[in-house]
Amino acid sequence: MSEPIRRTTARVLPVNRDGEVLLLLERDPTRPAQPYWGTIGGAVDAGESLAEAAVRELWEETGLVADPADLTEPFHRRRTEFSWNGVAYLGDNTVFALRLLTDAPVTFEHLAEEEIGNVLDARWLTPRQAAEETWLVWPDLPDLMSDAIAAVEALS
Repeated sequence: MSEPIRRTTARVLPVNRDGEVLLLLERDPTRPAQPYWGTIGGAVDAGESLAEAAVRELWEETGLVADPADLTEPFHRRRTEFSWNGVAYLGDNTVFALRLLTDAPVTFEHLAEEEIGNVLDARWLTPRQAAEETWLVWPDLPDLMSDAIAAVEALS
């Protein structure tokens, strides 16, 4: 078996004024019957900072616009092995939080070609609601959501 592709990613957890975090319901094209709730984010492009990648991914995956300066400092980092569309990756994920004070609608109009049809829904969830969901990309996602809420509250 070949070595996994190393992939540096930036992720962002938007938090609204009600203490809910925006998550995406996604699926791997090779496992379409197994959707999962995950975070907004993706690979860092050449020449981009982690914060720039996070806000670009936010726009691509939700249509929401933010400035890198609006992000919290990174509050979490994890390395994970995963596969997507039959390709093995070793992801180095840096996670930011973002306070959103407006109720801007989410749109999937800017998805990358490979994401079209694989990003299924977006929903604002509390950590407690997420803990009740069956499919989570990371089992500790509710804890990560609580950390994002704490990170934006620390800015106040």
